[in-house]
Amino acid sequence: MLKMFLTFVRGGAAIAEERFADRNALLILDQQMRDAATAFERAKKALAIAIAQDRQETERLASSSARIADLENRVAAALAAGDESLAREGAEAIAALEADRDAAASAQALFAAEILRLRRHVAQAQARIAELDRGRRLARASEAVRQMRQGRVEPGPAHEATLAEAEQTLKRLRERQVEAEAAETALDELDGAAAASVTEKLAAKGFGPRLRTTAEDVLERLRSRAMAPAN
Repeated sequence: MLKMFLTFVRGGAAIAEERFADRNALLILDQQMRDAATAFERAKKALAIAIAQDRQETERLASSSARIADLENRVAAALAAGDESLAREGAEAIAALEADRDAAASAQALFAAEILRLRRHVAQAQARIAELDRGRRLARASEAVRQMRQGRVEPGPAHEATLAEAEQTLKRLRERQVEAEAAETALDELDGAAAASVTEKLAAKGFGPRLRTTAEDVLERLRSRAMAPAN
């Protein structure tokens, strides 16, 4: 039972962790991008240091080679003059310089290999960071659109209105406007009908001109036409 309970707790924690990561994916991505950028800057500094050290070793190697060549000429001159003691002292100096030169050459080879590796690493990291940045911008745009459309698929924050809610509000507003316009039209019609009824009653009593032609009017017009002399 205890084992099952522990498994249940671990499962719940895993689900909570996944949900947290999903809800805060962009925030997490931003921090990961900052960490990656920091690591990239460290790699560039390491590359710059390696290049500087490689230049120092190159200069040291060139200096040692020049000193060796100079001493060799001088030792040869001492040998030609029969000064064995001074020639031996010069030869010992040459041997020490050659050891230093060989060490500088080995160090330079190591630095060259390290620089090549670091250059490759920095180039790859730079390309990956650029790709991540493009992906992050696209993700931000997609997230903005998703949040704007929240309410159709998933509920948004309680304090934020959704497009669906705005559409419903507009629909209700239009319905109320149509109802109000219909009511105003009906009132206008009722008012007009009432006024027309009163006018008709007054006209029928002979107060003012008649509003409609009557049968007597038609007969009178026809009689007048029949009695009129023909042209």
